[in-house]
Amino acid sequence: MKHLSIRLKITLWFAAILTFMVVLTFAVIFSVGGSVMQKVIQDNLINIIENNVDEVEFFPSMNKVENDNDADHYIEYHGGYLEVDDDYLDLVNGVSTSLYLENGMLLYGHNPIAKDTAGHAFSDGQMQMVPVNGVTYYLYDKMLTQEGLDGLWLRGVVSEEQGTAQLSSIVRLSLYGLPLLLTFAVLGGYLIAGRTLKPIRDIEEAAVHIGRGQDLKKRIELSPGTDELHQLANTFNEMFTRLDASFESERQFTSDVSHELRTPVSVILAQCEYSLEQVRTPKEYEAALQLIQRQSGKMSRLIEDMLHFVRLEQKSDHFHMEELDFSALVSSVCNDMALLKEHGIQLTSEIEERTKVVGSREQLSRLLSNLVSNAYRYGRENGTIRVTLKSEGSNAVLSVSDNGIGIAPEQQEKIFHRFYQVDASRTGTGTGLGLSMVQEIARLHGGAVSVESTLGRGSCFTFKMNDLIDFRLSL
Repeated sequence: MKHLSIRLKITLWFAAILTFMVVLTFAVIFSVGGSVMQKVIQDNLINIIENNVDEVEFFPSMNKVENDNDADHYIEYHGGYLEVDDDYLDLVNGVSTSLYLENGMLLYGHNPIAKDTAGHAFSDGQMQMVPVNGVTYYLYDKMLTQEGLDGLWLRGVVSEEQGTAQLSSIVRLSLYGLPLLLTFAVLGGYLIAGRTLKPIRDIEEAAVHIGRGQDLKKRIELSPGTDELHQLANTFNEMFTRLDASFESERQFTSDVSHELRTPVSVILAQCEYSLEQVRTPKEYEAALQLIQRQSGKMSRLIEDMLHFVRLEQKSDHFHMEELDFSALVSSVCNDMALLKEHGIQLTSEIEERTKVVGSREQLSRLLSNLVSNAYRYGRENGTIRVTLKSEGSNAVLSVSDNGIGIAPEQQEKIFHRFYQVDASRTGTGTGLGLSMVQEIARLHGGAVSVESTLGRGSCFTFKMNDLIDFRLSL
């Protein structure tokens, strides 16, 4: 069974259940069908006799008879006439009905065992069983009590074999019909299973195609639907989209890293080759080593930032989330970075007290440090940096603004891209990953970072996050 296809397994299981049901049906027919059928013909016998009771009437003279042009039958009786209506059923469904005098004389109707039951006493409303030549017959007598019908009886007779014959007909029909129905049901089930499982084949083909051709842009195309298989296909398509975006991001990251590392490596190699071409003076060696040190430091910072950025992006590290006093954290970072005073820039802060959040102390410190460092790097000579923290509803809002060179509108969407720098001449020791890390840290905390800037007048970066104490992040 384990080597069979799912379609065939479903069909075999379906066929087994149906076969069991067919066998069970035959067993029920043979075990209880006979008794049920005998009960049915007995009830049928009683119903026919009861109905025929109303079809016999007495009239004292023919003048009293209503002429309704029916084919009624008339019998002289006690100085009058018995009218047997044309609706009288003397033989139907194997049931014979006969009209008797109380002395056993047959007046009208048909009784197939009249001779054998000639001396059989009438019994009003009682079902009797009479064996005749090895065959059992059911007798049912009904005394007529209407006016003028005294001394008349209706006797109904039906053979037990009538039920057997009907049962045999049902069995024969079942023997032909049920296997035929089983065959059609199994074939139908096989076809339905095939159509139902077709999305799985489509998913398999798409996965194979993607695996062989490494084409993550291919999607599973199914007809419209909302069943489980369509939901599975949509899940796969979403997974392919995420994988495609992840691989594309990885390729872009690799390309960016190669580009960023190429320059310092080239400078170091060139400086080494230059220094080794001939004997240099101690000052020349010192200058060469200083250049190599600067470029090596730049590479070290770039590699460190890249590794940290990848950990943020992939959430591969476990970042410790805790309830912390965001006001105290921001105040501490601002006090430390205010000591830098690069380019004569003054850093001031306006911090709302007792602003508490749940987050990573280390990552939130890095976020603010990167924003302030960016403001120093692109700030105006002897300018200002202003850091504010306040609560807005359920959010903590941190802003870092400067009066520096500003950012052109067409560049504002690009500044959060990896390695993108607005003014390459002013990057200093920057790696181009600072704002990208800020954005990832914001996402890590379920928040967002935005920028408002006017070219030549400065920029304002705003980080907004939920400041509720019960805020939790699933990593």
